[in-house]
Amino acid sequence: MKNILPHTDAGLITPETSVVVFIDHQPQMLFGVANIERQQLVNNVVLLAKAAKEFGVPTVLTAVETESFSGYVWPQLMDVLSDQQPIERSSMNSWDTPAFRQAIETSGRRNVVVSGLWTEVCVTWPTLNMLDAGYNVYIVEDACGATSSAAHDAALRRSVQAGAVPMTTIATVLEFQRDWANRDHYDALMDLLREHAGAYGSGIEYAYSMVHKAPQAALHPHVVSP
Repeated sequence: MKNILPHTDAGLITPETSVVVFIDHQPQMLFGVANIERQQLVNNVVLLAKAAKEFGVPTVLTAVETESFSGYVWPQLMDVLSDQQPIERSSMNSWDTPAFRQAIETSGRRNVVVSGLWTEVCVTWPTLNMLDAGYNVYIVEDACGATSSAAHDAALRRSVQAGAVPMTTIATVLEFQRDWANRDHYDALMDLLREHAGAYGSGIEYAYSMVHKAPQAALHPHVVSP
């Protein structure tokens, strides 16, 4: 029996139906992350933010107890979402904050893509509340961090049991693109993937420069001396 979510394109999310939420990407929260290598986590979050911006997907940025405990939102993320004013909170649950709920409602989107710290608290709790409010919620697993692998996995199981959909960063970005015949974002997406997509990005660079003889992405390309 099919279980296709409403407000999707036959189960697929699109830039036109999605909003991406970034929750508590702050230094003190990152210190406690133990389920994923932290630099990889930062890389994935930045890729997701850059892709959302490229595809015109609305974003909501929120932070908790910034000056009393958690610290300022990562500069790498603030520089991408430079037009965003983080919604300041005291509650660990974003959904408790009226400004956060209003930002989601104002987006007009029913598919909420979530990246945040920590998975077991500040991701799971608003996820459950948003599901209860009728939103589809997609948790980008490798753009979320938890205090342990067990905490991350348990939080994801709890969220999925309630109806959330697990995603990963590259899968989300490619779902926004969907068709390589769509050239509107093609070149920009290739640049993002080359910079942030690890082995996949390196493969793109190899295909461009070695197979198709396109220029190297480097500002100062490698020149082989005769």
